[in-house]
Amino acid sequence: MLLFLSVPQPRPPGARTRAGPARVARWRRQRLRLQQLRRLRGLLRGLRGRPRTGSRRRGRMALCGQAAGAASLPSELIVHIFSFLSASDRLRASASCSHWRECLFYPALWPQLRICLRVSPSEQPRLEFLMRKCGWFVRELRVEFAAENYLSGGGGPGDGGRVDTGTGGEEVEALQLSTRWLEVLRTYLELVLCVLVSIRNNRNLQKFSLFGDISVLQQQGSLSNTYLSKVDPAGKKIKQIQQLFEEILSNSRQLKWLSCGFMLEIVTPTSLSSLSNSIANTMEHLSLLDNNIPGNSTLITAVELEQFVNLRSLALDFCDFTAEMARVLTDNNHVPLQRLSLLVHNVSVMHKSLDNMPNDEHWKALSRKSTNLRVYIMAFDIKSEDMLKILKPSIPLERIHFDSYITCVSGAIVDLISRQYDKFLTHFILMNDVIDTSGFPDLSDNRNEDPLVLLAWRCTKLSLLAIHGYTVWAHNLIAIARLRGSDLKVLEVTEESIDFDQGELADQDVDPVHNLIEQVSLGLGQPWHAIMDIESLSVFTEPNRHFYREMQSFSEDI
Repeated sequence: MLLFLSVPQPRPPGARTRAGPARVARWRRQRLRLQQLRRLRGLLRGLRGRPRTGSRRRGRMALCGQAAGAASLPSELIVHIFSFLSASDRLRASASCSHWRECLFYPALWPQLRICLRVSPSEQPRLEFLMRKCGWFVRELRVEFAAENYLSGGGGPGDGGRVDTGTGGEEVEALQLSTRWLEVLRTYLELVLCVLVSIRNNRNLQKFSLFGDISVLQQQGSLSNTYLSKVDPAGKKIKQIQQLFEEILSNSRQLKWLSCGFMLEIVTPTSLSSLSNSIANTMEHLSLLDNNIPGNSTLITAVELEQFVNLRSLALDFCDFTAEMARVLTDNNHVPLQRLSLLVHNVSVMHKSLDNMPNDEHWKALSRKSTNLRVYIMAFDIKSEDMLKILKPSIPLERIHFDSYITCVSGAIVDLISRQYDKFLTHFILMNDVIDTSGFPDLSDNRNEDPLVLLAWRCTKLSLLAIHGYTVWAHNLIAIARLRGSDLKVLEVTEESIDFDQGELADQDVDPVHNLIEQVSLGLGQPWHAIMDIESLSVFTEPNRHFYREMQSFSEDI
């Protein structure tokens, strides 16, 4: 048996092996990666301003304009680097050079924009720049208009501080106030036009949200059509805004989230007719909050709601949510509704009837359709007798917010809420903007059965409790903290709302305020103190904005 072995011949000295194509490609990739890393090190060294000592290329590490500087990097690499920066840092970096500015406004870096604007002329140039760069491709746009700087008595540009209330002081103050309202309205219309014009042809828009708390003035009667007629005599700007809004809806191809709250005459009863059937069928969230629609007209009807078969979250004025709408949402061709936010305003209740609201059987059908349905109610100055009609036993109420200026919530309403919604209620907010702070209304007719303590005892899921403008006894506050313990994540009570029992004070040798803070902190398992400055409580100073933001997070948390 012969065995043949193949013995390799020794390679002569100096001979080279021939590399395969794969090995050559891998070597080239490694070389390219090393070159890019060297350029990236140079970029970082230039940004830090500390070039390497003794380097012969020290002069070539400039920030931009040099062959080995930042400008020589590929645009894709620059976009990737700046994807780790915040939005404000990107805007600052865009001032470096034109190449960076082009890269920083690459669509992939700006999938969403969330803007909060003061209604001020100084905001318009910056808004125009940002919307001109991003408006045509942004996928999620949220804009909030805030006029708080103009709402105070001494705010607003050109106000000149406080007004002398001597002879004719009231007339002078009214004149300056009128001038300030006109400036606010004029600027507001220009800013809204700037936003809508920039996105009118955006077909990639998926989420569109607008909020304008300037309409609070109109709800309180401080703003009338007289001001609008002076700013927009023929109504041309208002019509242009409404047409642009309808044009955006008609041009949209991917819109799934539409939210418009407290905007001044931007949504009309015919606006939703601009949506195509395909977009209406795929819409997941719809929010139309405006209680200034005259007469019995509504922003959406039950017939229009039938098209939104994929709707999972809905926010409407309570008077617009009729029994027919509840029936539509229980149809088999609709997906189960999971979030429902309702705004109950005294203006709407005065001009619209509550006779068409859903009864308890409709709420039972909605709950059977979707076991995950949760309801959020915001009530502005609603009488107790009207609230008794609204609060049906079968509503899966998770959050309720009372905000009063004239009327007060009774202890019977609080007791009813704790009895009917003990399995669902997590948020309870009770605000009363009273002028006379010498005596707040007391919810407890009987000291031994305080409705707030019963609320904390019955509602085992309660995680937020905020109170102002109602008397909260110190011993009841301690009982609430002990009942809910660490499950009560937020307990906000203003210092002026807390009262102490004089009989208990006589029996105590310690400081009652210090004892209250200590006992409540022990009950909650975390440091606690009363709210000393009511102006720092946004739920009190800006109830509309607080409700709108909470509604947004409430709807997104599905």
